[in-house]
Amino acid sequence: MISPGSHCRSCSTPLAWYDNIPLFSYLVRCGHCRVCGARFPARYFWVELLTAAIAVLLLVQFGLTLTTLGYFVFAAALVVITFIDVDHKIIPDIISLPGIILGLLFSAISPQVTFWESLIGAGLGAGVLLTVALGYWVVTKREGMGGGDIKLLAMIGAFLGWRAIPFTLLVASCTGSVIGIATMIRRRADTKLALPFGPFLAFGAGCYLFIGESLIAWYLGLR
Repeated sequence: MISPGSHCRSCSTPLAWYDNIPLFSYLVRCGHCRVCGARFPARYFWVELLTAAIAVLLLVQFGLTLTTLGYFVFAAALVVITFIDVDHKIIPDIISLPGIILGLLFSAISPQVTFWESLIGAGLGAGVLLTVALGYWVVTKREGMGGGDIKLLAMIGAFLGWRAIPFTLLVASCTGSVIGIATMIRRRADTKLALPFGPFLAFGAGCYLFIGESLIAWYLGLR
């Protein structure tokens, strides 16, 4: 049981079950509290829509299987991590650490990844970013990457296997660089501008989950 339950942040009224149906309740109430009329952030709707879209894509790709269920738990965790990291610049251990264990357990029932691929993926994910973080500290004497990112990539490796690590890092680094440069130009900031890396890792992992193997096979076919 999660406490406190869903409630309006303006009047603190608990939301009834019919006010808490994903997407439907938001549309019916036009995004407002039934009691006081306060407006709920539109983010709630878009997060619910994103999660529903992910569920549909997983069903299309993997069918009604335990693999789909496992990957949905993984993808939902990535969505939660993304928005928490954007808002608070942290990745909660309560999500990433159990996620590593779940990823290893998931490999025992999933035909997509073996246990050893999962175990190596978790170790490689943590090891690569830990090495980068230590190297950055030695050179600049500043923290360039938090421990949350390290544990997140370990979770990604546990669910997707070691082959996902270089792909995820490549996509995350490219998208992070583009958005980081654009943000620095817009804000007229210097290279010390800090952006959360978790959302880019989550995006890279999502890309690998749905199209990573196909892109890798296409690239290798060009050589």
